[in-house]
Amino acid sequence: MTRQTNSLSFLFSLFFAAGIIIFINSCESSNKITSENGMVLIPAGKLNMGADDQQADPNEYPKHKVQLDAFWMDVTEVTNKQFSKFIDATGYVTVAERAINWDSMKLSLPEGTPRPPDSLLQPGSLVFFSTAQPVPLNDPSRWWRWVPGANWRHPLGPDSSIEQIMDHPVVQVAWEDAMAYAKWAGKRLPTEAEWEWAARGGLGDVIYPWGDERPESGEAKANFWQGPFPYRNHLKDGYFTTAPVASFPPNGYGLYDMAGNVWEWCSDWLDFTYYEQADAKKENTQGPAEAFNPYMPFLQEKVIRGGSFLCNDDYCSGYRNARRMGSSPDSGLNHTGFRCAKDYESHSSGK
Repeated sequence: MTRQTNSLSFLFSLFFAAGIIIFINSCESSNKITSENGMVLIPAGKLNMGADDQQADPNEYPKHKVQLDAFWMDVTEVTNKQFSKFIDATGYVTVAERAINWDSMKLSLPEGTPRPPDSLLQPGSLVFFSTAQPVPLNDPSRWWRWVPGANWRHPLGPDSSIEQIMDHPVVQVAWEDAMAYAKWAGKRLPTEAEWEWAARGGLGDVIYPWGDERPESGEAKANFWQGPFPYRNHLKDGYFTTAPVASFPPNGYGLYDMAGNVWEWCSDWLDFTYYEQADAKKENTQGPAEAFNPYMPFLQEKVIRGGSFLCNDDYCSGYRNARRMGSSPDSGLNHTGFRCAKDYESHSSGK
């Protein structure tokens, strides 16, 4: 994988994709939920993976059974404070902070894509900007902009800072950045199946981590977009962008922010047809060998799960347990972060 950031390729893909919207039996184990070192033990069981309601996209079908071993999972998304410790200890440079190599980037773009101006070919990342009025929801380039100088330290651009939000989830991290952190921490990224099993919190075939009650009903359940996206957020949950981790009630396994706040990287490639394949039903499935997105075949994507502060039913309903999305593994955005997992045996043995 190239070490140069490919977030610009993601941005260009938005323009080329204009007009296209990128589209568990309950826990059978009686294991007691325990926690250790900021992680929760997720019990073994059989996940009934996939679509729960009429909002489901085609890539959430067919619903299928996956047997999963017990594993540990971070209680919250990795925070700016935690990620800072990793950077201080290793000197790691994230994708968004690296120089851009146009010759490498163009390999993942449609043939004939023009070279952008030098002013854009600078280290940076993608940042959300709300619009002044309603816009077509099939053109994400209306609300995403490439911002030179945007990175995990400056999530909204060079003039922004994380000094006052160290307890918020780290964002503007590419998949390979998340992998590097996980390796340093002695952990890994969860598989897509593990992520969905954990999100369901032992409740089975429910739509959201808290059950079937609509997100906007009753008390605030998660950090998401309330109002017409992407131009008016009523802020009923109190946050326009990220919230401090654990600001909302946990699910049945004691995990926070499994819906909303930020999308979370998984280890799997995103294949829109994977649920139709036999391998999807294997015990502890690790996902497909390669990515496949029929709407943007030139873009290789890793799975992201859980939705973000930008999700609502008008656009992505990403806070649903079964919702699957993808992003280029060398792209950072200010609504994407991660949490880590760990094998039960290795964690309990102190490895």
